[in-house]
Amino acid sequence: MSLLFLHGWAFDGSIWDDVISRLGRFRCLVDDRGYFGAPVSALTDGPVLLVTHSFGTMRALGALPAQCRGLVAINGFDCFGARTDFPGVPPRLIDRMLGRLAGDAEAVVADFRARCGAPPAQGEINREPLEHDLIAMRDGDARQAGGSLPILSIQGGADPIMPPAMRAAVFAGAAQVERIERTDGGHLLPVTDPDYCAVMIERFADNLA
Repeated sequence: MSLLFLHGWAFDGSIWDDVISRLGRFRCLVDDRGYFGAPVSALTDGPVLLVTHSFGTMRALGALPAQCRGLVAINGFDCFGARTDFPGVPPRLIDRMLGRLAGDAEAVVADFRARCGAPPAQGEINREPLEHDLIAMRDGDARQAGGSLPILSIQGGADPIMPPAMRAAVFAGAAQVERIERTDGGHLLPVTDPDYCAVMIERFADNLA
């Protein structure tokens, strides 16, 4: 079984480097949306475990591979924008980011990454996919996409992007979900806690085998 990694908004595939270096016995594939360079579509035609960060979770749920065996969602969500039945991020805040993105994408990305605890991005910023995906975060809803898929949700208890009510509400419609919270963890667990992430991914993969 392969592991397919998808990153979140305003990041790239390198967010997984430290995690993947600890998963040497697995075939690891990394998808890159192309926010800061050429996009990379990592496809596999065999059994696969999806490992996602943040918005990468919604992207994965929107296009599940035919032989997907499960999902490890780290700081992940199946819905982001608030609505009457979901305590997400107010759409007006996302609209404000979209309005600024057209004029100063670099500042918007840097501000978001700083909130997450990350340095500014390296490389030229590609505004089009950032804008497309920010709209998807505002309007998208993948809460029914998981179905009976086995899901491991790992959240940070001090996440500055996902408030407690939102963290509690994600994957509410999933039939098989295991929830873990790292009490002091933020929104970049693959970077700040790669050892733990790798152990949990390996354990989950072994249980699916």
